[in-house]
Amino acid sequence: MKAMILAAGLGKRMRPLTDHCPKPLLPVAGKPLIVHHLERLKRAGINEVVINVSYRAEQIMAALGDGSAYQMRIHWSQEASPLETGGGIQQALPQLGDAPFLLVNGDVWCDYLPNASALATDDLAHLVLVNNPAHHPSGDFALHQCRVSPQGESHFTFAGISLIRPELVASEPPGAFALAPLLKRAMADQRVSGEHFSGHWVDVGTPERLAELDQHLQFT
Repeated sequence: MKAMILAAGLGKRMRPLTDHCPKPLLPVAGKPLIVHHLERLKRAGINEVVINVSYRAEQIMAALGDGSAYQMRIHWSQEASPLETGGGIQQALPQLGDAPFLLVNGDVWCDYLPNASALATDDLAHLVLVNNPAHHPSGDFALHQCRVSPQGESHFTFAGISLIRPELVASEPPGAFALAPLLKRAMADQRVSGEHFSGHWVDVGTPERLAELDQHLQFT
């Protein structure tokens, strides 16, 4: 199985840290945030990853190269301007192939990755959901008997980690488009499964949360 790391964002919430450094290269516990992703993917047995880049793309590509330093093969999907999540995935499909792949948001930290077997044959996506953090108390989706829906009694937050079938985005018109509406459409068709992860997860979206994660990893 291949993986894709989403790393094309502008990092606006991280300013001023991202004025001269792209968010994926911001240091956490002595190494760039995106390197933590690569190392976790490698430990999970994934040796090939596609990374989409846009803002300060050259810096990220120069820092990681072809992935050989991490015993991985990195493919680059460069966007002239950010294509949002859905458009970015669609542009990268030729490099990802026809099989399901693991999708990871570049601005989260989590010590868990789902197994490929979690994606059922008829499903288009399998989402990892976590407890709602203080900055997102209402959550995103409901989870009931391993099925994900927009509405329900207990809402959890999407961890930014999922298993995706290429068909989810392949037929959309090319260009910039979001992934969330496509996921909700698939949920309506009962084609999205999910699981709840209660371990350590961080949306590394602000300088404060970056500093908190750095401190946590330094002392664990």
